Amino acid sequence: MTASPDHTDVRFLLVILDQFNMLPFGGFLDKLRFSADEEDYSQQRYCQWNISSLKHGAITSSSGVAVETEFALKDAQFEHYDYVVVFGSRGAAQSMENATEYKPLLKKAVTRGATLVAIDNASFLFAACRLLNGHRVVVHWRHEQEFASEFPDIPLLSDQLYYVDKNRITCVGGTAAIELAVELISRHCGRQKALKGLADMFVDETRQSQHGVKSLSFGQDGNAASPTQTKRAIALMRQMLSKRQTIDVIASEIGISRRQLDRLFMEAHDTTAKGYWLKMRLGHAHWRIANSSLPLGRIAEEIGIGDVSYFCKQFKRHYGINPAELRRTKHALSTSA
Repeated sequence: MTASPDHTDVRFLLVILDQFNMLPFGGFLDKLRFSADEEDYSQQRYCQWNISSLKHGAITSSSGVAVETEFALKDAQFEHYDYVVVFGSRGAAQSMENATEYKPLLKKAVTRGATLVAIDNASFLFAACRLLNGHRVVVHWRHEQEFASEFPDIPLLSDQLYYVDKNRITCVGGTAAIELAVELISRHCGRQKALKGLADMFVDETRQSQHGVKSLSFGQDGNAASPTQTKRAIALMRQMLSKRQTIDVIASEIGISRRQLDRLFMEAHDTTAKGYWLKMRLGHAHWRIANSSLPLGRIAEEIGIGDVSYFCKQFKRHYGINPAELRRTKHALSTSA
């Protein structure tokens, strides 16, 4: 049973986009559930929430599981909520599809006193609605270059799970949504209620917002045993994915010579630092070609290559297929499925 807004410490309106990712949604919602009452009865005593979207009815997640919304967003009484939490679609472009419809509704939520929260690719929707102007944001590391390319005037922070900037909050998604829920519940209900249920969720400890994801420092082969300098170089490579920097710059940033850096990469990954970085960049491009309709020139720019013909040549040398052929193959498979 939904609690009365007058007797609840904090109130959330959870907004799901088409093809939303189930993991951050489920993690965030379950954290609210555990903190909502004294026991484990899922009663909305301290935390209250409702689920909405543009339309009233079932919204299908990226995993194919549908969630029933309680009402259409146009019917929401935004003054009853402290936070409007939007869960983005699987892809950035899809998250922005209905920006013209969402924009007046989200602006209305702000004027009624709600804080807007973007989880996962919902940051793209907020930016497309011009609701992140003057704010700093975080996005999933896989989409950082895409966001920077699409919205170059919005400052982007790296290596953070979520970021609170006044009445705008952004979160990278995944299990980081649990940490964000803990933070927001703490502000209204106290730390003890916020931490309640984490053991049941098998969450050993909550991470700070500036937590660096350890797996981002792993090699392409998943090896986590490489030296610290190699890990730092890999993290810098990811941050500079779209920049036309040289390996010498990476080496200088971590305080060693180019020759030393190449030696470390040969020992850990059986390739030079330059070869490793090219493999990383081409891997990003492969994912973007297979999962988006962006022009090849735009994708090449995202990995710091200005010459499309050179990009295609390197791509085919690495994958044995040119980018256009890969895209046609993926499109044919998706249309026949």
